Amino acid sequence: MTKYPDDADGAVLSNMEADGVDMTQPLEIEFPVVAPDEEAANSIHNAITQAGYQSEIFFDNGEPDEDGLIDPDDEDFGPSWDVYAKITMAPEYHEIMRIQAELSQLAAPFGGECDGWGAMLP
Repeated sequence: MTKYPDDADGAVLSNMEADGVDMTQPLEIEFPVVAPDEEAANSIHNAITQAGYQSEIFFDNGEPDEDGLIDPDDEDFGPSWDVYAKITMAPEYHEIMRIQAELSQLAAPFGGECDGWGAMLP
């Protein structure tokens, strides 16, 4: 039985702990926030920064299909804008959930939302 909730975030934390990560030590955790376009990404970046998070904007050109073309309407492989909020913290379930909710709330007026998290492992 795991000490983490039975959901995707709990599974990641459980796997990290099983892999030997010291869950009491701070790690750099990134929270990607998807944005519909460049203007929204800039607005989300400003809102996240004003809320006290370090953040950066990232544009992905997308991946070409088998014909070598990039489909601008392809949600999975087309061009995309993301804002990454970064925080150094011990990976704790309830705090990770709180931050994801806060980032989604900050991004919502601009059409964005938090899309999970990832940790930079030593």
